[in-house]
Parts: sequence; C-alpha cells; structure tokens
Amino acid sequence: MTASQPATTAEQLRGAGLRVTAARVALLETVREGDHLGVEAIASGVRTRVGHISLQAVYDALHALAAAGLVRRIEPPGSPARFEGRVGDNHHHLVCRSCGAVVDVDCAVGHAPCLTASDDRGFAIDEAEVIYWGVCPDCSTASTS
Repeated sequence: MTASQPATTAEQLRGAGLRVTAARVALLETVREGDHLGVEAIASGVRTRVGHISLQAVYDALHALAAAGLVRRIEPPGSPARFEGRVGDNHHHLVCRSCGAVVDVDCAVGHAPCLTASDDRGFAIDEAEVIYWGVCPDCSTASTS
C-alpha cells in the first residue's frame, strides 16, 4: 500500500486494534455504504454479505466499531439509534419531523467544536452535537399537495 492509497477495511480494523472478521468487515462496509442506518437495516445488509449473524452480534460489533471511532452512533430524541461511517469531522444532522429522514450538514460556524458554549463550566469542549429539526422537502411537498 502506498501513502496515497486509502487503507482497506481490514487494515482500518487492525489499526483500531480490532480483530478482523468477515462480519466486522461486512458491518463496517454496510454502515459506510448506507445512509444513517438503524440496527435492523445494518443486520440485513450484513446477512446479505456473509449469511447469518445474530442481532446481538451486530450490536456488539457496532459498539466496538463506535468505541474505536470507525463508525458514529447518532440517536435523535424519539428515534432509535442510527449509525454512519462519516466520522471525525464533527458534522451535524437535519432530521425530518414527519418521515424521520436524517441527512448530514456541515459544521454550523467556524472550527470544531463548531459552537462556543455561552458558559463552558470549565469543560474542555472538543465536540458539539447539533440536531436541526424540520420537515424535509419531500414531506413539505406532500403536505402542500
């Protein structure tokens, strides 16, 4: 591998100190190819790639991948946990109140952590999690039709 080639999924797992298994590779690839997927959708994608995997094994692997910083868990209030492969850039999300669609939106203003707290209460802030709520274009169009 040259410096300009991205690391393979297996190399990323090894680099994070995780054991490389077919299920973990399939899971990481499913999350990265998906769009803010829930656990059931991830499990389905993994099963398509490698056959049977228990839901508990999917939860365990997602926990390990999130702890290693290879996937990001988001959990908008009132919504089940979702996972994405876009990590390390402190982006935020737009959530549709009607259909539940989730889309990425880049940092609100400035450099990470994007927002300066009015009172940091002594915390060394390194990340901000912002969720913008509204109605997506498809739902807006449907409600006006």
